[in-house]
Amino acid sequence: MNEEINHSEDLDQDLVLRVQQGDKSAFDLLVLKYQHRIVHLVNRYVKDPSEAQDVAQDTFLKAYRALGDFRGESAFYTWLYRIAINTAKNYLLSRSRRHFDYEIDVQDAEQVENAAQLKDMDSPDNLLMNEQIVQVIKTAIDRLPEEMRIAITLRELEGMSYEEIAEAMDCPIGTVRSRIFRAREAIDEKLKPLLN
Repeated sequence: MNEEINHSEDLDQDLVLRVQQGDKSAFDLLVLKYQHRIVHLVNRYVKDPSEAQDVAQDTFLKAYRALGDFRGESAFYTWLYRIAINTAKNYLLSRSRRHFDYEIDVQDAEQVENAAQLKDMDSPDNLLMNEQIVQVIKTAIDRLPEEMRIAITLRELEGMSYEEIAEAMDCPIGTVRSRIFRAREAIDEKLKPLLN
């Protein structure tokens, strides 16, 4: 697995170097490799799918323009994620929208410590309870302060490591751990009444 990651990062570095030397087609390969992940990430912040596509495209434009300054101090995709998050946040600010769309399903609910007991229960009452739990989690995430919401989204929904999140959010790893801990605590607090 680590070999795959290292190979992927080496390939990214080679492509970045080619772009920096004037090979525009190398950037097309980076776009093809990461476009789905970036659109998926942006969709967490921008509700309308066509608007999310525009924000993702804007992300790649900004990345292309800034690629000359990319020094490889972080993985390319971590750098790209940071641009995508900032582009989505700027888009929302410019539209004065604060509504985020999280496509959370019951599997995500299972990641919350207190919700583990919900697995494999498919009676109508339990299915209704699962829907309520998903709604409570969505609402709890929506109400988190922005930095906590981004951290928990990158960790639980994007599957990024603490190190990757720290790079993407440009903050110390301890801050990331604290934000994720406080986010989980807030979500657990909202779930307690349903689970008792």
